[in-house]
Amino acid sequence: MKPSILLTNDDGISSVGLWAAYEALSPIADVTIVAPASQQSAVGRSISIFEPLRVNKVIIDGISAYAVAGKPTDAVIIGLYALKINPALIVSGVNIGENLSFESIMTSGTVGAALEGSNQGTKAIAFSLQVEDQGDKFDDPRTHRQSFDATKKVVRDVVAQVLGHGFTKNADVINVNIPSVIKGGYEVTRLARKLFSTGVEQRFDPRGRPYYWINGPLVSDADEGTDVHAIRKGNISVTPITLDCTAFSASEEMTVMFSLRPSPV
Repeated sequence: MKPSILLTNDDGISSVGLWAAYEALSPIADVTIVAPASQQSAVGRSISIFEPLRVNKVIIDGISAYAVAGKPTDAVIIGLYALKINPALIVSGVNIGENLSFESIMTSGTVGAALEGSNQGTKAIAFSLQVEDQGDKFDDPRTHRQSFDATKKVVRDVVAQVLGHGFTKNADVINVNIPSVIKGGYEVTRLARKLFSTGVEQRFDPRGRPYYWINGPLVSDADEGTDVHAIRKGNISVTPITLDCTAFSASEEMTVMFSLRPSPV
């Protein structure tokens, strides 16, 4: 029997990236799609706990899928606990736009879904595709000017390797970023610190009141060995991520700091 995969994303049920992943994986796995009903980019790992979630079974190009009126993490939780899917692996993506650096993985709904899946006991892989024009991230995800042919080969290859060899023991999520034009091979990387040079642009509405856009260009490059640098070179970045955010290297310093403090009570 084929292994079972729960496939989700943050661009929504109609995203061309999601269906590219389905096409790549269906020959080697039993794939069930449970994805947000609409665009949910940059919601991170937020969960809907103050409103009910509706789930609709839909048919797209003859394939059954589940559209969740919620966030990527909601889709994962619904898939695992309401639909009773028991996958060998969770795959999130393919996201339209790269998810690189500390900065992006903390806000990415694509990576957020993968982290949630792993937190619930099923390891996960997140896939993202670099875009040359950042405006492509905000276009209709049902269409995309870029070919997904090479991306589908990467998705199938990575997932087949993980299913065949087992998930990396000391990682919870594998974050895969695919350059828009692949020039090299796979590179195991660490997270860069930044992807964007953050800025805020002030504008004024017709009544003269200010409003703001958070914006900023991509950083030009990062250190050797980082995910940002790998993508800039045209390599496929493969980054192991852990759920444990503890800063172990700070423990000794903080132990000294707080051992000098008297008890507040």
